[in-house]
Order: sequence, then C-alpha cells, then structure tokens
Amino acid sequence: MPRNNIYQPKVRRAEREFAIRGANYCVHEWGDRHAPLLVYLHGWADTGSTFQFVVDALREEWHVVAPDWRGFGRSTCECQSYWFPDYLADLHALLDIFSPDDPIRLVGHSMGGNVGSLYAGTMPERVRAFVNVEGFGLPDSDPADAPKRYRAWIEAGNAVPRFSEYANLEALAYRIAKRHPALSDSEALFVAGEWASRGSDGVARLRADPRHKLPGPILYRRAEAMACCRAVTAEVLFVTGSSSEFAQKYGAVPTPLFQDAKSVAIDDAGHMPHFEAPRALAGVIEDFLLPTL
Repeated sequence: MPRNNIYQPKVRRAEREFAIRGANYCVHEWGDRHAPLLVYLHGWADTGSTFQFVVDALREEWHVVAPDWRGFGRSTCECQSYWFPDYLADLHALLDIFSPDDPIRLVGHSMGGNVGSLYAGTMPERVRAFVNVEGFGLPDSDPADAPKRYRAWIEAGNAVPRFSEYANLEALAYRIAKRHPALSDSEALFVAGEWASRGSDGVARLRADPRHKLPGPILYRRAEAMACCRAVTAEVLFVTGSSSEFAQKYGAVPTPLFQDAKSVAIDDAGHMPHFEAPRALAGVIEDFLLPTL
C-alpha cells in the first residue's frame, strides 16, 4: 500500500479546537456554515473524520460537524476514567456553539448512536431529527454484578492498558482493509491516517487514550435507556447493516429502544456502513433528513 495511493477527499475538511468541560475537543467540519447543519457522532475508537466517505457522497449541501469524542482521535482529556454521561454533556456544550437556538439534525453511529439516543430524550427540544446507525444499546445488567464491577474498576485503575502499535501506517491500513474488505486500499490508508499518528520511529500509534479500555464502574441499566428513548420527540430513523454482527448480537434484545422509529437495513454492510456502504448510507440519511428541513 504505497502512501501516495491514499484516498483524496472530494469535500474539503476543516478542523477547529474547543476547550469543553476539561477536554480539548477537535471538531471536523465540512461545507458552508450557512448550509443546514448535520451533526455526526462517531463510535468507540473511531474518529469523526472517517465520516468523510459519507460526506463525499451527499447530494445536497450540508454543514457537517463531527467531533472526536474526548480521548479519541485528536481530542484529548486528562481523565483517569471515562464516564458515559460526560459525552451527553460534551455534546450539549458543542451544540451551544454550533446551534444555540435551533434544534439539530443528528446522526450517530454505534456508541455515538447510543449517546444520541440518550441526549435526544434528555434534551428533546434540541433535536429535530435523529438517525441512529447501529446504536442498539446493551443487554440489561444484573444488579448482583455491582460489587465485582466496582472491584474490577478499582483494581484496573492501578495499571494503564495499551492499544496495539503497528510497524507503520501501511501495516495498520492492511489490518483495517482485512477487517473491512469493502474498503479500497486507498480508503484503508486514509482511515489509518485518521486513526493513528506516525512517530519519528515510523511506528503507527492509535490516537486513543488506552484508559477507554478500562472497565467502567456503572452497570448498564436498559430501563433507564428506554426511559430516555420514550422521551424523544424527534423523528427517528434506525439504520442497520444487513450483515451486522452487532445486529445479530444486540438487535434481538427483548425490548427495542424506539417503538415508533422508521427503520432501514443497508445491503452488503455490517456494523460500519460508513466504511462499507457510504453512498448507500448517505442516500438513506438524506432521504430521511431532507423532508425535515
């Protein structure tokens, strides 16, 4: 994979930095700032910048805003632990910057879809329409697991975990392409360059705080997530990949998150439709969001 073969974006991306709630946030932007706003929330260990393939496939003009969550990508945070509610509060602070008065159109993938679900129910007046891409939530936790969960969190805090390192960006791109064969070599190189930085020794190191890998102390309470989803007033579209292993694992939970949401499955896509079928995903997003303008 020669580096001169890297994917060349069609729509220029800008980056801006904001100090938000003790974190230094990097926010990726595409399009005219006077165009309709579309906010994208990435999944765990991804970055907002890899939404590039979808942005390049959009038919209409949008102002797309995609933050890197705290401790992922180019956003940094001096955190000992990462708490899920912080993502909601971070999002609220970002929306006060980009859309202080008007409700937004929101797209979230995986973890970002779960954050969006909770936020849209917590602050329903702030979200006009919401596209949840593979954000299924988790199966309910057993309260009896609380003592060992707290213990695991305390004990794990004594050691900092590590993410894998790669000999170079090409080696990481090879791994990405192997896991997501729908990506071309040039696209895999682009993702590698967004996910990792290359040190002076040539080694590719992921732009992600390894503390994200530590166990959290709080159990997942599906009833609480459901309560938030029931409070959503936005129009909701739930998007899955037709061959998603996440859909097979989490999509069959006893109670769906949204009772009245529209739904669509994207053919030939797994859990990462923005990698595997960006044109199809762009079409689905626009077909749903354009009537809400």
